[in-house]
Amino acid sequence: MLSGSELLVCEGLCYSYLERFPALEDVSFSVCRGERVALLGANGCGKSTLLKILAGLVFPVRGHYRAFGEEVSEHKLEDEQFSHGFRSRVGFIFQNSDAQVFSPSVREEIAFGPLQLGIDRDEVEARIADVMAMLEISALADRAPYQLSAGQKKRVAIASVLVMNPELLLFDEPAAGLDPRSRQWLGELIVELGEAGKTILIATHELDQLEWLTNRCLVFSEDHHLVSQGTPAEVVGDSDVLVASNLIHGHLHRHGGAVHSHAHERAHHHL
Repeated sequence: MLSGSELLVCEGLCYSYLERFPALEDVSFSVCRGERVALLGANGCGKSTLLKILAGLVFPVRGHYRAFGEEVSEHKLEDEQFSHGFRSRVGFIFQNSDAQVFSPSVREEIAFGPLQLGIDRDEVEARIADVMAMLEISALADRAPYQLSAGQKKRVAIASVLVMNPELLLFDEPAAGLDPRSRQWLGELIVELGEAGKTILIATHELDQLEWLTNRCLVFSEDHHLVSQGTPAEVVGDSDVLVASNLIHGHLHRHGGAVHSHAHERAHHHL
């Protein structure tokens, strides 16, 4: 069983595609309730695969994953009651909103999840109104998702998850393809959701805004191992690990033990 405030526990997770292309190797960590955790690593290191395991979309070939005090496995998720409870508590925001947003209208997209869980239609309509107001997309309710900008699609994808009121939110490269204003809005939303008690994991390879966006960072190497973890300041200050993990270039200069790059010198208002 989980102890205290731990929400997720991963022990020795291993995953390979087609049984021969490693994506995760012996990954162990835990996440406490209310944490905002960044999963850092170069493209292909296994961050997205890990999020899919945490969402119950794929399953490790070795190791154990426990969430909300119970083991999560393919067998357990075949049980309708367990699956219903787990799916209602976990929200996954994909990197590509087009892979997530598919209904004829924004309103129908946001309604899809809670209706699938059997929530009363009146309750669903109230939730839709609330989440559209919060994300400032009420005017888009009757629009077709394909007509929307990348930033608008991202808001709709997030709304379709938040309407379920999950405890755990998983973001895969949330800022990818967004303009600076949308990136700023999204960063502020993630912080606000964390302050409201949500537990949040964010897969990213961007270092700029970690210190205000997250509480803790997990760093993955290109050979799919978890190689470091700590506060954002500790991780960003360890240039040796960042260079080895291909998160920064080796020629970037060090100053007082901290990494400095053009990215870090930009104003702290982009995600």
